Formats: sequence, structure tokens, C-alpha cells
Amino acid sequence: MSDGTLTERRERAARRFGVHAVLAFTAVLLVALPFAGLVFLIVSKSAPLTHVDRDTADSLHSYAVGHPTFTESMRTISSIVSPLGWWIVLTPVFVCLVLSRRPRLAAFLAITALGSSLLNTLIKWAVDRARPHLADPVAAAAGRSFPSGHTQAAAVGFGILIVIFLPVIPRPARAWVIAGAGLAVALVAFSRIALGVHYLSDVVGALVIGTAWLLAMTTAFSAWRRDLNRLSVPQDPELEPANPG
Repeated sequence: MSDGTLTERRERAARRFGVHAVLAFTAVLLVALPFAGLVFLIVSKSAPLTHVDRDTADSLHSYAVGHPTFTESMRTISSIVSPLGWWIVLTPVFVCLVLSRRPRLAAFLAITALGSSLLNTLIKWAVDRARPHLADPVAAAAGRSFPSGHTQAAAVGFGILIVIFLPVIPRPARAWVIAGAGLAVALVAFSRIALGVHYLSDVVGALVIGTAWLLAMTTAFSAWRRDLNRLSVPQDPELEPANPG
């Protein structure tokens, strides 16, 4: 194959990647519209949202105060599936991907996880929402309230593991694995409200932005992988050395 043809293929692949990346981030913007609306309601101190948030927080807090076993189980969930816990889980996976020469998957893991953490920090700083203030708190947390870092980390962390390991999971078990991951994320989100360290809208916002970010990164890296694979041009048979036999 001539150098001109190969160059044209590379240029077409580069253009396709650019188009796919734009489409991916456009999709994220569309998915994130509910998130933007939620932020507006929080910043403007919408009365209906404030009422729902406070009623939910007060109801779960009252139950937590009267049920120590329930409260302890919520603490355990929050402690295990925490942002720090995700770094402990994802770092060995990243190292294994690098050692097994899977650079694209390793890059996907690192950029998706680090980007999500940075995004969460920036949004917390921009919205600057105080955490729930309860008379008899059963737990405490530092930093701002919106969006929930635990919930976003869980959504993105489980999503990363599913993207990486789903191809090697038997097909009959895949739906169960995805359902189990979704249930785990929901439990983390619920535990943060039950412990009185987040409002309902904090965890909803974290789920929306975490899912949007994961979809964007998955789409972008999938497009990158497909376009790089198209650049793998088979060698021209006429240029192959003759079979010595």
C-alpha cells in the first residue's frame, strides 16, 4: 500500500475520532442538562427542593438515631465504598493493565477516575453548599455537600470495572453483575443520606454527573480504539519476503 493511501487513511481516522469525540461530549451535555437544572434549583434555594431535601433528611435521621444497628451498617457501607477505597481498588487494576500491555484501558481508567475526582471537587467549590445541620448527628463529614463524593466515586468506580472486565464475564452473568453494581451504588447513595451528611439532591446530582462523565469517557475511548484499529493496515503481499520453503 502506498504512503499516500496510508496517509489518507490516517487522516480519515483522525477526522472520525474528532467527530466521535464531539458527539460524545455533546451527548454528555444533553445528559447533564438535568444536572444543570438541579444546580440552578440549589443555588436559587428553590422552596420545593429545599422542602423535599429537609423532609428526607429529617425522616432518615430520626430512624438512624433510634436504630443503632442500622446506623452502624450505613457507616460500614460508607467506609468501605469511599473515594479512598476506590483508589485502593483501582490502583492495582491500573498497574495490572500497564504490566499486561493494555495502555488504552490503563489510560481510560486513570483519566476517568482522576477526571471524576477533579470534576467533583470543582463542582463542590463552585456550588459551595453546606452539609445538613442536624440536632443530634450520627456522623460527620468535612467539605461541602453538593455533589456527594462517595456516590459519584461509586458510580464511576463500578462503571470503570464493568467496562474493563465485562468482556471476560460469561454472558449469562453480565446482567447480574451490572444489577449488583447498580444496587451497590444505590446503597452508597442511601447511606450518605441516612447518615445525615448529604441531602437527597446531593446524591442525585452525583449520580447524574458521574454517569454522564463515565459515558463520555467510555464513548471517547471506544472511538479512539476503533479508529486506531483501522490504522492497522495489512502488509502488501507483494512486499512480503518469499517463503524459503
